Amino acid sequence: MGFSLDMVQCGKKPLNAKPLKGFGSGVLELMDDHRGKTYRAVYTVRFEDVVYVLHAFQKKSKKGIATPKQDIDLIKQRLKNAQELYSAIVKK
Repeated sequence: MGFSLDMVQCGKKPLNAKPLKGFGSGVLELMDDHRGKTYRAVYTVRFEDVVYVLHAFQKKSKKGIATPKQDIDLIKQRLKNAQELYSAIVKK
């Protein structure tokens, strides 16, 4: 996961990255398996020269491959917070 995020910071798109459904462009999800468990990290590249990791978690399947609503809600809130933070930085 760390190697993939390093690639993102260097402006590349890792092979294990895919758009997160329902968020439009610029919000992507990394997926990785380790010892039979699946892990995900959601990040955004919507802001120039900045990568924000919005959420990282172990995927515990309850209903197929869908991301649980609780995680989606958290990602939405953190994306909003990232926008506010970025806007405050750019205004300086």
